Amino acid sequence: MFRVATLNAYDKVINTLQKRQQDLVEAQQQLTSGKRVLHASDDPVAAARAERARALQQRSEANQRAVDASKNSMTLTESALGDAGELLQQARELVVAAGNASYSDAQRQDVAKQLAEIRKQLMSVANRGNGAGGFVFSGQGTSQPPFLDAPGGVAYTGTGGQVEVASDEQLPLTFDGRQVWMGARTGNGVFETRNLGSSSAWIDAGRVTDPAQITGSTYSVSFSVVGGVTTYSVFQDGNPTALSGQPYTSGQAITIDGMSFAVNGTPADADAFEITPSAVGLSVFDALDRVVNALKTPNQTPTQVTQAVQTGLRDVDQSLGQLQSSRSLAGETLNRIEGVQARVTDLKLFAKTTESDAEDLDETQAISDFANQQTGYQVALQTYATLQKMSLFQYINS
Repeated sequence: MFRVATLNAYDKVINTLQKRQQDLVEAQQQLTSGKRVLHASDDPVAAARAERARALQQRSEANQRAVDASKNSMTLTESALGDAGELLQQARELVVAAGNASYSDAQRQDVAKQLAEIRKQLMSVANRGNGAGGFVFSGQGTSQPPFLDAPGGVAYTGTGGQVEVASDEQLPLTFDGRQVWMGARTGNGVFETRNLGSSSAWIDAGRVTDPAQITGSTYSVSFSVVGGVTTYSVFQDGNPTALSGQPYTSGQAITIDGMSFAVNGTPADADAFEITPSAVGLSVFDALDRVVNALKTPNQTPTQVTQAVQTGLRDVDQSLGQLQSSRSLAGETLNRIEGVQARVTDLKLFAKTTESDAEDLDETQAISDFANQQTGYQVALQTYATLQKMSLFQYINS
């Protein structure tokens, strides 16, 4: 015969009551927090998924901050290059005006002063701050303005290269100032023409007629005047070429090895011009300094003024092209940043959705479960109350 003691029945009912109470508390906590998984033990697999999702979300947020920093920096850079381009365009117009044959020395000196003021403004743009204690064109960083205006010319005190953000995407925080402001190619970008001292003739910037024929050699054009007849000879690296003793006509193109250039004016006997390969290293500031100094020099012949203007325009155009290329690069970077931002936003949304799927509560189901838990708990309380009335002593007393 199996006997159930009153104490044993009490214990079972109390255990059930406590279990019901614990379930009710947990259901209430889930409703309050909106989370199905409050502890890893609630659902280890879901908890692990949620933890991985949170880690991905944190990494995405770090990437977002880095992308935002790059976007701010590139926006400042693009704006600075835009300002510099406008200033250099103004300088170009002034150089063109200085070539007016009717200008006096005083008028050309006035143009030189205006160019000097534009140069100062360009210097300010080149040393523009980024709002965070650094400089837009500081390269890999410097605590001082990256461009120093010294007696011998402008020097770059920054560190070459650029800084990139610390993220999954390779995005720049700075531009290499030396490359932007001092990295244009000399001459016309392929070769450079030079006047070696003629005061009665000038040489233009030239052009490339056949890139495949460019040799990279240094050429010189020497003039000879005998009996009132002017001829020229072209030398390649000091050696005679087929162009020897050629009759000279002002402005007529001289073509050799894929290059074409023209000498204008009336060269004197022994006048010479040089054609050298272009090199990287033309500075915006040096280009302006040379034309400013030339325009400030009084008592120049019209030919000397023309040569100064033509050389100045060539160098300004090359510098302007370098600034425009850098601005285009900044613009392309901003476009790429927009794409990166979209990817980072999508990744953050994916991480958030994954975390929500893993541990968030189905409120409709949770409310139903909570109501069931309440009902279960009430039934357990009633059962316990009924059991208390079933003792023999209570029966006798009644």
